[in-house]
Amino acid sequence: MIALKPEKGHLLIAEPSIIGDVSFNRSVVLLANHSDTGSVGFIMNKPLEFKLNELIPEITKDFDVFNGGPVEQDNLYFIHRVPDKITDSIEISHGIYWGGNFDSAVLGIQNGEIDSADIRFFLGYSGWDADQLESELSSNSWVIIENSYKNAIIEKCCENFWKQKMIEFGGDYQIWSNAPENPSYN
Repeated sequence: MIALKPEKGHLLIAEPSIIGDVSFNRSVVLLANHSDTGSVGFIMNKPLEFKLNELIPEITKDFDVFNGGPVEQDNLYFIHRVPDKITDSIEISHGIYWGGNFDSAVLGIQNGEIDSADIRFFLGYSGWDADQLESELSSNSWVIIENSYKNAIIEKCCENFWKQKMIEFGGDYQIWSNAPENPSYN
């Protein structure tokens, strides 16, 4: 497999060897930022058991909330693809944006201008200090791939996304696609 360097907008796919790590086992992470001082990303494929309207009652629509990672899990974050409707957002890459004016997001959802294909919410984020991600890459904890889905990743990335990637990688990875999440259950 061709080794890419981490860049914002790339996807980190957890190696099957990450077993027992509750946060990152079978995770697909979208890197929202990467620099010499550290990295930030959001786990794209781990929906939580509650909806956005349970956290923010003024939102009456039924939006999923995802576990973004183990850092600051009491804070809500979002990525989206509608910068014309959510001001003050930061482009990650390929038309995917991070954050912005939350009131604009709420209003757009309530007015039906923003739907679940446009925005994804997370409790917490994934964070790495300077050189921490590189260390994890050196120990073969992650496979980095380009985000070929561009801004459609918001609607594409689902709970079985990690398994789909293992099948696409082929070889030994394909075997892991059908392994139980906890091998001791086998």
